Amino acid sequence: MALYPKLIIDALTHVRYPGTGKDIVSSEMVEDNIRIDGNKVSFSLIFEKENDPFARSLVKACETAILTYVGKEVEIAGNITCKYKTAIPKKDPDNPLPGVKNIIAVSSGKGGVGKSTVSANLAVSLAKMGYKVGLLDADIFGPSMPKMFGLEDARPILEEKNEQGRELIRPEERYGVKLLSIGFFVNPNDAVLWRGGMASNALKQLITDANWGELDYFVLDLPPGTSDIHLTLVQTLALTGAIVVSTPQEVALADAKKGISMFVGEKVNVPIIGLVENMAWFTPAELPNNKYYIFGKEGCKKLAEDMNVELLGQIPIVQSICECGDNGAPAALKDDTITSQAFMDLASRVVAKVDEINASGIKTKRVITHK
Repeated sequence: MALYPKLIIDALTHVRYPGTGKDIVSSEMVEDNIRIDGNKVSFSLIFEKENDPFARSLVKACETAILTYVGKEVEIAGNITCKYKTAIPKKDPDNPLPGVKNIIAVSSGKGGVGKSTVSANLAVSLAKMGYKVGLLDADIFGPSMPKMFGLEDARPILEEKNEQGRELIRPEERYGVKLLSIGFFVNPNDAVLWRGGMASNALKQLITDANWGELDYFVLDLPPGTSDIHLTLVQTLALTGAIVVSTPQEVALADAKKGISMFVGEKVNVPIIGLVENMAWFTPAELPNNKYYIFGKEGCKKLAEDMNVELLGQIPIVQSICECGDNGAPAALKDDTITSQAFMDLASRVVAKVDEINASGIKTKRVITHK
């Protein structure tokens, strides 16, 4: 059977890119130069970014489609290569936020360890230090930032952005922090029943369709665990580094260890800024010098030593932290309290560690190789 490019193209229309659900031909992911030599076929697939998680499976799907719809005599194995648009010199093709200097992901291996509290107070502390700060509530299924910042009734509006020729979402701003959350756009009394793709697309829109402007630090409050959301962020943004939050409790530490492993793995390859031990001890307001280690003592310190990462801070349990979060005024806003000082110390260590990462030239560059 004579082979010609249209036969190959027709076969490839049956292959869909998992990230969008669209076929790879109409999505212009197939390079025009399809090479045919006898019964050998070779061509390239074009991906947006080097860290595309579907590249390897898409190559296999293309091979299967050609053998199925063209013929089993076609030699295709090993002849499909992957190219990336980020390899083509253009104006920051891999950076949807050119005005943002540092992007910090705050993560936790499990829920209930106070990750969002740490994110909110870290953002406020950085703002108090004079930095321009943005905070994205990336916990699509459990957004808490509207409550923590007293913005439950906020409804962000679109504003014209002339230089881009389109309208962008204007983030809310409070306490010197620009803020967006999916909680601004859904009924707070209703559960968000979205599949992974819908949640990922909503998150992308909050990142790329918002007018974040110039920021020194962009803090991302991630959902607990590992999910599509984490992969979407790694695909969409070049993260400066990640902070992992845990309590000293053994069950939390086990999940924190997995979270660190995810970030430093070769498919994600994001530098770990450090570990934060939340609920490190309980201190009653009337006995500020007393420490009660109700969840264990220095578990995160031991984990940080074992994983060779920095322990950025230990945040005590104080009743005012919960009260401040519920009242829409993060604890870091107050001056000269145990908790505000703990969060200011945390912010100072984060700044120092980020400066160290930037000075060393370590940047998030994720490359998936295909064998």
